[in-house]
Amino acid sequence: MKIGLFTFGGGYAMISLIQSEVVVTHGWITAQEFTDILAVSQMTPGPVGINVATYTGYTALLHAGYSPLLAIVGSLCTSAAVLLLPILLMLAVSRWLLRHSDNVVVKSVMMMLRLTVIGVIASAAVVLLNVDSFGRVGWNRQFVVSVLLFVAVFSCSLLPRERQIQLGGRSIVLRRPSPIWLLIISGAIGAIVYAL
Repeated sequence: MKIGLFTFGGGYAMISLIQSEVVVTHGWITAQEFTDILAVSQMTPGPVGINVATYTGYTALLHAGYSPLLAIVGSLCTSAAVLLLPILLMLAVSRWLLRHSDNVVVKSVMMMLRLTVIGVIASAAVVLLNVDSFGRVGWNRQFVVSVLLFVAVFSCSLLPRERQIQLGGRSIVLRRPSPIWLLIISGAIGAIVYAL
């Protein structure tokens, strides 16, 4: 509930808060398991923050020795807990916010929240720059492949949405690759490289 109440900026902003609570503070799951949960959450449909909370609730109860059925109940409880207070807060605030959206103070607060969200999402990215995601620093296969995939996917995300180039008198339209394809290709490359 605390994570749901103090998270501004959507699912990715929740990641560092969830990691701090379940890995660092309480030790319910390991850093490696959190990285795996995050990877699965990004590949499954739905908001990433809710998916992480759901999988974390399930995994934490399994580690505590409970049956898979009770772990499912735990995943439902964590999902509901993350959603409950933000829904109630939005219902209470949205009407007032719409009436006062032109207010200078409200505009200033919203601008500060946008800046805060950028910082929280950046901290989520920093959380993922760890040994579990990239391997030990050095010229080992896991680290090199992870860094190359990271650089390639990050570079693709910076490409313009659409660009026209002239090639041999023909006009060709280049489009930025879909994030879904980038995930699939990265997963396939990782599976091939790590299977060797």
